[in-house]
Amino acid sequence: MANQQLTNLPEWNSLCEHAETMKSEDMHLKHLIVEKERLQNFSLKGGGIFFDFSRQRVNEKTMALLFQLAETLGVTSRFRDMTLGAEVNVTEKRAALHTAARRFSNSPLLLDGKDIMNDINSVRDQIRIFSRKIHHGEIKGSTGKPFKHVVVIGIGGSYLGTEFVANALAPMADKGITLHFLSNVDIDNFGSIISSIDPETTLWIVISKSYTTPETCANENQAVEYMKANGLDPSHHLVTVTSKGSPGDDPTKPVLATFHMFDYIGGRYSVTSAVGGVPLSIFLGYDRFERFLKGAYEMDQHAVEAPLRENLPLTATLISIWNNNFLGYSNQAIIPYASALSKLAPHIQQLSMESNGKSVTKDGEFLEITTGVIVFGEPGTNAQHSFFQLAHQGRPFPIDFIGVLRPTYGEYRAKTKGVTNHQELWANLISQPMALAMGKEDEDAARFFPGNRPSSTILLEDLSPENIGRLLAFYEAKTVFEAFIWDINPFDQFGVEPGSEKRWPQKMRMRNTNSTV
Repeated sequence: MANQQLTNLPEWNSLCEHAETMKSEDMHLKHLIVEKERLQNFSLKGGGIFFDFSRQRVNEKTMALLFQLAETLGVTSRFRDMTLGAEVNVTEKRAALHTAARRFSNSPLLLDGKDIMNDINSVRDQIRIFSRKIHHGEIKGSTGKPFKHVVVIGIGGSYLGTEFVANALAPMADKGITLHFLSNVDIDNFGSIISSIDPETTLWIVISKSYTTPETCANENQAVEYMKANGLDPSHHLVTVTSKGSPGDDPTKPVLATFHMFDYIGGRYSVTSAVGGVPLSIFLGYDRFERFLKGAYEMDQHAVEAPLRENLPLTATLISIWNNNFLGYSNQAIIPYASALSKLAPHIQQLSMESNGKSVTKDGEFLEITTGVIVFGEPGTNAQHSFFQLAHQGRPFPIDFIGVLRPTYGEYRAKTKGVTNHQELWANLISQPMALAMGKEDEDAARFFPGNRPSSTILLEDLSPENIGRLLAFYEAKTVFEAFIWDINPFDQFGVEPGSEKRWPQKMRMRNTNSTV
């Protein structure tokens, strides 16, 4: 649907009119949240997640209009078509089948007449066998020592999702492996890693679909030279994750193993493919990686099958559209009250802003409305002592609060002022959304809090591999649903290209490489 048609829809115009009503003082959140059965009416449970949106600036009419918009646009049907191989990446003429990477159905999934599950299952088996051989010491470095360090060389979607999952599940990493990420071309990134590894026991995993990304190629070259300088054979310490037939899949340049990526899985959606599968299986064990996949698959199924009004990622999407396009919020914070989720916001930042930071529709028409928002975040309670001054009294922005009912390290029960650390954390998690919504009257203007600041709360039972998979797939589905409503393509990223060395005109590059600037 063309963007002009979207803004001309009766549902869109009704939402514009309704937004003016919701901006009135009697629709302040301090009034909305005390309504009878507010939590029951504005919360959902599904796919292993509890989603509370009772402190969003919505009422029954808001949600009815939003669901009507989604139904008119057929976004759930488009999502289902995506999971079945429709060519939704129209600019690159490709399907977008990241959901296939964690699919566990016995039915075939055909793309151009070929069942792609054969290739996906083959790569999974390859990862399972390879990671177990690493753990059993059957695959070793060139001096015969087992691997104890793994360095992931990759940038953007080649590491951000993997880093999020690795951090979240680090307490389960019992394979004697330390995981490092070499993403930045800044030589200090490389230097800090080699200062903490043993070259003889280090495996380097180079991740690049095209194997031409300048930063990744430069860092791979640094790693190879480093290995040679230490008397090691790089072919016994290198693994590649890349497209079939790319420069990283060259039989004349031997490596320990090559794992294939597929055109129908984009980088920022690729953590459940070999991109995340290889390092995470070595770090955590393949069985835990598979549990993570199954959690993501469960949320995928929920996004496809749940009725419109019970669909968690779709509901989150509609609230995001409401906040952005009708209430005028241009930012979105993600605040997990769990240190293990500290890398969630950077991953969702790329996922959302690279996918939906677009200025044209999928048909090439310039947009009349704003699309992607600025995503940022920090774990609570750190965020409270960082930027919550702005959140409470400065420019408002919606927040996703994320809570975990059972901490990973539940054995530490020391109390301060009668409460444990986890109870103190939860006291903050409960009070912050309420304080943002309610505000506080005070005759001293410096101590006045306006309130009416929207937030949602996402609750997980624990930080299991399944729940991390569910959380990942929730945000992926939300990102895609948003794009389908705006009628943009969330699977290309041409805005990443300007300024990269391989495309920047020669005359515009720094002429004096010895410059001290």
